[in-house]
Amino acid sequence: MADLTVSDVRHFVPARDFARSRAFYLALGWREVWSDESLSLLELGGHRLMLQDHYDRAWAENSMITVEVANAADWFAHVADVVAAGEYGDARAEPPADEGWATVTHVWDPSGVLLHVAQLSTPPPSTE
Repeated sequence: MADLTVSDVRHFVPARDFARSRAFYLALGWREVWSDESLSLLELGGHRLMLQDHYDRAWAENSMITVEVANAADWFAHVADVVAAGEYGDARAEPPADEGWATVTHVWDPSGVLLHVAQLSTPPPSTE
């Protein structure tokens, strides 16, 4: 019988300026698990993404990542502080808004990738 166990799924995230994007994610609280000159494996809350030194504007501006959090307003304040304190180019955040399925703080990273920092309106169904 085949073993089809999945241990992780990682999204590749483009970076127009790799060093700037890397610094942005680290300042937000992501932890760098591994890196080389063109790739960084970042982890937040046990979930990972691969930040890469490759940029395509259309890809970056159409990339979206949902980060489920306990409090979208607290995350907005945190991101606003990070953006104000650093040199992160076009990085920005909008205050949380109710989108029905969640209260969402929209965050754009320095390359234009959109993070939906989402406080779910109802708890997700159990996977057990």
